[in-house]
Amino acid sequence: MAAANLQLAARKGDKSAPFREAVSARTARNGAAGRLPTRSRLLVLIASLLMLGVYFFPLWSVRLTAPQYPEGLGMHIRINTVQGATENDLDNINNLNHYIGMRRIEPSAIPELRFMPWIVAGIVVIGLLTTAVARRWLLYLWTSAFLLIATAGLVDFWRWEYDYGHNLDNAHAVLKIPGMTYQPPLIGGKQLLNFHASSWPAAGGVLAGIAMALALWAVLLAWRERKLTAHRA
Repeated sequence: MAAANLQLAARKGDKSAPFREAVSARTARNGAAGRLPTRSRLLVLIASLLMLGVYFFPLWSVRLTAPQYPEGLGMHIRINTVQGATENDLDNINNLNHYIGMRRIEPSAIPELRFMPWIVAGIVVIGLLTTAVARRWLLYLWTSAFLLIATAGLVDFWRWEYDYGHNLDNAHAVLKIPGMTYQPPLIGGKQLLNFHASSWPAAGGVLAGIAMALALWAVLLAWRERKLTAHRA
């Protein structure tokens, strides 16, 4: 078709036709390079839907075991609250914390729990928009924001643990051990006096991690596709 147009333009003496054809071809290539490949769009869609799981499952789980609590005490951190693994676990943990001078864990006093549902909603909506619009720049922007928010969330969680474990009320503590702190681990296990504390991602956190991995995979596929398109050009 392009060759026929060029021959027709040549017969008519239109010397600008080859230039217009070249510009048109380049514009088409640039448009294709800016669009997401189908596999990247599918990965972003799956990642966005997986993020809905954090509304239903806990993000993180902290567990304490000791000889006097062989069955253990558990605490689940959800997107908008903190709950005990069983009905009385959070109260028991708070009573133990008071014994060593730690503050009570009050979900209403943690501002991040009020913001997180809206932040996750933004991640889901923009992810779905990325799938619909299928633009490469939007994928890069969404994935960068997703990664930044996830990193900030982990850092904030570590800071929260540090604050609770180090800033003790020694004036009212029953047990006082100079130099002792009670910060639980961010990930893994740690011995705190006669308690063993373990901290791991829960089902919601695992889903969020898988969603992040899929987003990064989508970026890699989009980047490779762009390289191939540029090489063909």
